[in-house]
Amino acid sequence: MDLIEIIKADYQRFPENQTYSIYADDVYFKDPIYDFQGLKKYQDMIAFLKKWFQNLKLELHEINQDGEQINTRWTMSWNSPLPWKPFISVSGRSELKLKDNLIVGHYDYWDKSFWYMVKQHFPFQ
Repeated sequence: MDLIEIIKADYQRFPENQTYSIYADDVYFKDPIYDFQGLKKYQDMIAFLKKWFQNLKLELHEINQDGEQINTRWTMSWNSPLPWKPFISVSGRSELKLKDNLIVGHYDYWDKSFWYMVKQHFPFQ
């Protein structure tokens, strides 16, 4: 199975049973909230999301490869662990940098600001 097919399958079952073997041990991850290096920290981040957020889904809209980079467009949604369980949705794109057929860099960009996501938690404002 090639990398594109593995990533498609991982998005479908996210956050369950992710294929961590496609990442380098020193993978660098950056999004509007997180900025860290290391596969263990990446695994810990996904475990945190899985533990605290309900109905977590990652819908893949587009995926393509351009040389040593895979580009995806997606929407991630969940219910936050607040008493009123607000539904949160963030769309964006990822750039997955490759070296020796492993992901060495994972960069997420959101279509809207961090504050837009935060405001979704308070629909009664």
